[in-house]
This record gives sequence, structure tokens and C-alpha cells, in this order.
Amino acid sequence: MKLNKLAMGIALGLGTLGAAHAVTNIPTTTIKIVAFNDFHGQLESPGTFRQTPSSAASTNIPVGGVDWMAGYVENLKSQNPSTVVVSAGDIIGATPLVSALFHDEPTIETMNRLGLEFNAVGNHEFDEGKDELKRMQNGGCHPTDPNSCQGASVGTPVPFEGADFKFLAANVVETATGKTLFPQYAIKVIGGVRVGFIGMTLKETPTIVTPTGVAGLEFKDEAATVNALIPKLRARGVEAVVVLIHQGGTIPVTQSASTINNCDGGLSGSPIKSIVNQLDDEVDLVISGHTHQAYNCQIANKAGRLISVTSANSQGRVLTDIDVAINTANGEVSSVSAENIVVDRGNTAITPNAAIKTIVDNYKALSTPIANRVIGSISVAITRTATSAGESALGDVIADAQLLATQNVGFGEAVVSFMNPGGIRADLTFPSSTAAEGDGKVTYAEAFTVQPFGNTLVTLTLTGAQIHTLLEQQFTGCTVGYPAGAPAAGQASNRILQVSNGFSYQWKEKGTPCDNVNPASITINGVVVDPAASYRVTVNNFMADGGDQYYVLTQGTNRLGGALDLDALENYFTVNGTVTPGPQDRIRVPEQ
Repeated sequence: MKLNKLAMGIALGLGTLGAAHAVTNIPTTTIKIVAFNDFHGQLESPGTFRQTPSSAASTNIPVGGVDWMAGYVENLKSQNPSTVVVSAGDIIGATPLVSALFHDEPTIETMNRLGLEFNAVGNHEFDEGKDELKRMQNGGCHPTDPNSCQGASVGTPVPFEGADFKFLAANVVETATGKTLFPQYAIKVIGGVRVGFIGMTLKETPTIVTPTGVAGLEFKDEAATVNALIPKLRARGVEAVVVLIHQGGTIPVTQSASTINNCDGGLSGSPIKSIVNQLDDEVDLVISGHTHQAYNCQIANKAGRLISVTSANSQGRVLTDIDVAINTANGEVSSVSAENIVVDRGNTAITPNAAIKTIVDNYKALSTPIANRVIGSISVAITRTATSAGESALGDVIADAQLLATQNVGFGEAVVSFMNPGGIRADLTFPSSTAAEGDGKVTYAEAFTVQPFGNTLVTLTLTGAQIHTLLEQQFTGCTVGYPAGAPAAGQASNRILQVSNGFSYQWKEKGTPCDNVNPASITINGVVVDPAASYRVTVNNFMADGGDQYYVLTQGTNRLGGALDLDALENYFTVNGTVTPGPQDRIRVPEQ
């Protein structure tokens, strides 16, 4: 344990620089860390951000856009030349079309020019597998997609330049070699002192990423990984240690500009609090992500000392401005001060980066003909808002679309389709988008935003008993059918599948694992499912390989690959003309 850290515990708990300087006149330097997380390729503004939890829409703040993020970064750097820019993961994956169409090369290229230096890999960085993630780091063109390497059209190098910043993956090990996929940490001399940055993702990544995306990889415990690295960093002369981790927590308040520095509830019961509580006392700061929340907390480490734990919402709406005071005599941190700030596009003191905007505009020009193509229409907004049973109108529509694409002879002969709720990323809104396609019209870009993962449909055979097991695997505590090494507690929270027309069942949490669904209530076209009979079931390839812990699907037989999920949705619009919201009457819970 560091002696001066004990002496400065009160100052760190308060998170103020002034408290530290009041205690002693030891020589110090202040470095600045600018942090963000969960950018998800949001090159353009994601829209507006509430001023307060209850503020009217007219007072909302226009936010984000990578050019404005870069402007804020430049402004913060002008305040302190000893500045480093970091990310706590998911800068790519689940991205808008303007980035995803080009395999997220636009995001990497603009982040290079923003000045990002270190990124802890997040779960979505693995969406296209480790080889593609390595290409993001090292550069080169995609092996099969001609949309890759568009530098000649947008003003960036050809072939694709790769990331100038470093991916860090301290707890991600390639099982074939026993080595980490990327470096465990980076050391940077800032303001004359050596600062260590440890980067990693949540150990549960294999349960939320397509299994093929994490094949051959092992995700180790986060706290144990950090603690084991402390002696190595100390041996290299590092006293200031920053952890970048793609795991987080939530606070029970509506996210808004007025609440982004709150820590209501102290992240009680959250994964990040548990991790921080186990960290070695040498760790000075934790920059987190994953939950798309903004918070600014003081959490006790293993020694009981309070350290700063931050998160910056998502999609470039918020940045975290962190000042770290360091004793230049011994390199140890004397205080940390953090503040979340809104990336306000109306701030006249900020100049957005024109070169980055040009790159984004050029990519948008390439994608616009595809993005603005109208694929159909809706009668009213169709949303992900779920009933008390967990069923949404949009979930119904997507499940119906996938059943339609796979029910005919030769295409799967499916009788039911299941859709994981986490794969539905946005609502279908009724007002016209900025493409001016007209109210109620749905563009390809809007449909892509709903389903951005590029999954393919898989139809497979399950018994009625296996369908019952699938439904039970939606709930916490049920691990029947789980393979060795799977989480012992089952789902972290209930994940209610969206189901297609003709399928119905009833559930009620009884407090007994694997006993929430009434088998007699499971019907297909009004007929009770026979546990011994076989049924053709359609899911996406993520689920078919056990994604989201629906492990029973890996036991399905006679698999048949199908269309892209987005193509199935477009076909549904073509066949049906104007699409109406799903009825939300297929999944039932008993009246209380």
C-alpha cells in the first residue's frame, strides 16, 4: 500500500485538487485524461440530450458528432498539454450504416484524427471476430467486401490505415497460444511521469457475442487480471495506474445534462462496483462503460480507499474531463478530479474539426443512395416498448418477418420464429427522417438501425421439450442444458424472446428456477406443443450458436441457413405493404 495514498485518502474521496494541495507543498504535475465509451460508430449527431430529467423537448441539447467530439478534445488539450485521450470500449460494432457499410473503417479513421490513444476492447469489438478486430488495429482491406478501403473517395489512405491508437485486452487470451489478443497495458510518459493504462472487457463477453466471434478466446476475471499486473507495472516504474474497463453499472435516474455527474445509489449491486471493491490499492482511477450510463462516483477499493469511477453515457453525447495530480518526486497520484461534460453542438466556444467532418460527409455521400432507399411504410410508430410479459410491437413484426422468410418448403418449413430482444436496437418512428422520404415511409437506413448486426437466419429442429427449455432459459436462475463453463447463475436478468404469429405461451416467475413457463400453455396455431414431437424453429445465427445464453438452440438438428435478417424484414414490407404494429398478445402473464 502506498503511504502517501493513505495520507491523501480524504482528498481523493472528495475528488478535488484543492484538498490535496492544502495538505502539502510536494511538487506536483497535473495531467488531463479525456475519456469516453460506447461510441458505436456514431459519426454524426445521435440527436438531442435532455437538459434535466423532466425538461421539455424544446430545451433539449443537440449533441455529439465525431467532429464536435474532436473540437471538445482540442479545447481540453489547449488547457493542458499533458493530455491523453482514452476509450472504455465499443467504439465499433452496432454502428450506423455510414460506418457499418464500410466495416467501421470510417470510425477508426476519424478516431485517429480525433487523437484517441488507447481503447479497451468492448464486447461489440468482437462482433465480426478476432481476425477482423486485428484488421481494425493493423489495417488492410477487408478480404471479401468491395465496400472496404474507400480512402480514394473520402480522403484517407489506401489501403485502410488501421488504428493509430492501441487496442488493450488484458483479460482476453487466445487459447491456442496462451497470449493476450492485444497488449494488456500501455505505459505513457505524461507530464514527466509514467502512467500505466490497463484495458479489458467484461468477462461475460462470450454470453453476449456471437460464439463464432469469440471462438478460440478466453475471457478472464477482471479484478484478478488487474491485480496480477500491478507488480509488473511497478517493476517498470509506474506508480499511477488507470483501468479502462468495458463493464459498468447504472444509477436510478433519467439520463440528462443535469444528472451526468450523479452517483445515486453508489452503483449498488452493479458489476463495476463489485470489481472495484476487489482492486489493488495501487489503482488510482477506473474509467468504465458498457451500460451506456453517465456517472461520476467514488467507490471503495480492496483496501477501503475511495477511488474515482466514471462513465460517459454513449454515442459521443458526453466526455469525461479528468485531472490527475501526480507527485513528480515519486510518480504517485495525490488527487483525482473528474467531470462529465455534454458535447453540446451549440457551444460557441468549441470549433468542430473540419477535416473530420469532410471525411464523414464523404462517407455519407457514398452510403446515401443505399441509406435513403424506401423499403416500405408503417401506419404508426412501431416500438420496442414491452408489455409486462416482455413482448413488444416491433419484436412481433421482426419475428413475423423471419417466419415469413423461412416457412415455405425449401426455405426451412418453420412453424415459429424467436428473436432476441437485444438484437433490436431502435424503434421505427413515423415522422420522416432527414432523408425527406415522407412520414410513415421506412428507409433502408432506418431498418438497418433497428437490426444492424448483419445476422443470418437459421432454421433448425427442436423437440417440444426443447422449446420449453428455451423458454425457461429466458429467466434468471435456470441453467438446465447449460454447457460446462457457462455462468452458474444463468441469465443476469430476464431476456424475453419475441415470438412470431401463431405461437403463444404463459409465464409467471415462481421463485423456482426452470419452472416459470406453464408447458400446457405453449401452443402453435392453437395446438398444445407435444414434448416428444419435432418442430422447425427459426432464429438468427447469433442465437443458434448459443448467444444470449439460449444454449438449448445449439442442440437443434437439421440446420438450414437462410437470408440476412435485414433482408427478411425488407421482404416483409414488400409483401405486406403498410405494416402495422404487432398485437403484443402472444406472451401472457396471469393477472395479479
